[in-house]
Amino acid sequence: MSGSIFEEDQVKGKQRRDEEEEDDGDFSDMLSEMRILLPGAQMLSAFLIILPFNAGFAQIDHTEKLLFLATFFLALTSLVLLSAPAIQHRVMRPLKDRARFKRVATKQIVAGSFALAIALVLGTDLVISEVFGATVGMIMAGIMAALIAIAWWLMPMYLKRHSGV
Repeated sequence: MSGSIFEEDQVKGKQRRDEEEEDDGDFSDMLSEMRILLPGAQMLSAFLIILPFNAGFAQIDHTEKLLFLATFFLALTSLVLLSAPAIQHRVMRPLKDRARFKRVATKQIVAGSFALAIALVLGTDLVISEVFGATVGMIMAGIMAALIAIAWWLMPMYLKRHSGV
């Protein structure tokens, strides 16, 4: 009788280890994805931080300054949201509910990516408008928005729905 209980415990323990290994793989994937997104957000933020210190910045009109403000705020928001899971993981160690942590972290990464996407679109408009004028800036920002929407959101949803990815 005790042999069967021992065997059941071994099977349950192996199942838990298998689930934890699968869970860790998914967690590692999530951290790798953040490592890809963060440098883009950091570079955009760094570019925006130095922009007001350039001599020509004082000459831009109020609307362009508001565009800068929105772009800068969204770039910083993306940095906060994209880095939050790594910092939270450090503070909360050891994790008691790994699955819940991953769900929350995934939401933060998606929200950070959304903020980064908008900042990229606004940044495109800000730069192109200054060089080529407002009309070209808006057109290029629209193209950038379409590219991001397709590559980051629509294509993955399509592939998930139609190929079981």
